[in-house]
Amino acid sequence: MYSILAIAIAPGLAIMMFIYFMDKHEKEPIRLLLLSFFFGLLSTGLTLFITRLFTPYFPTHATLEINEFFKAFLQVGMVEELSKYLFLMLFLYPRKEFNEPFDGIVYAVMIGMGFATLENILYSINGGMSVALVRMFTAVPAHATFAAIMGYFAGSAKFKEKNALYSLIGLFGAVLFHGAYDYFLFISHIPGMFLGALVSLVAGIYFSIKAMRLHSDASPFRKKLKRFVRSKQEIND
Repeated sequence: MYSILAIAIAPGLAIMMFIYFMDKHEKEPIRLLLLSFFFGLLSTGLTLFITRLFTPYFPTHATLEINEFFKAFLQVGMVEELSKYLFLMLFLYPRKEFNEPFDGIVYAVMIGMGFATLENILYSINGGMSVALVRMFTAVPAHATFAAIMGYFAGSAKFKEKNALYSLIGLFGAVLFHGAYDYFLFISHIPGMFLGALVSLVAGIYFSIKAMRLHSDASPFRKKLKRFVRSKQEIND
């Protein structure tokens, strides 16, 4: 049991450490990172509440593929990403510590890993070591990519567009990738469809890495450091 728990928790911790060290110019306070992770845990409860509230309204009389489409994009993708989005925008977006575009990715990923870690523990306990090992390389990294996409647009909303509504693009981007990933898994009984989930995951990783590079380069602290180095060189010259 303890080995399963360790495997279930490890990928979320590894991703959080990776994001923390990728924040090169002005790291976020540890207390806010822990708070963000805790918000991710809370978002699982909000997800359950919203799901129970709206489950009677989801279509159930269409073909299996159509039912799975609505389940993937609305019942799972939209509800889960909306729950994370609300915690990000209501409790972290307004903080003064959110002071560079990259912070949107940092806080969103910490929330995402809180959600994914709790979800991973529950699935792994029920499914055993094999489930824990598979999800280590699939579901948990997938949640990180959904969060990074959402966080990229949250950072842009605050410092580039200067309009919180712009962050909705990130919400729908996360829902799109989340829904596509789950949909191909839900219809994996059709030969070859599981490859769609793999393509979605690889594409999400690619866009997440690109998003991190763009926001890291756009950091005002990076520009200040460059000006400082340049002025120091001029003095020495």
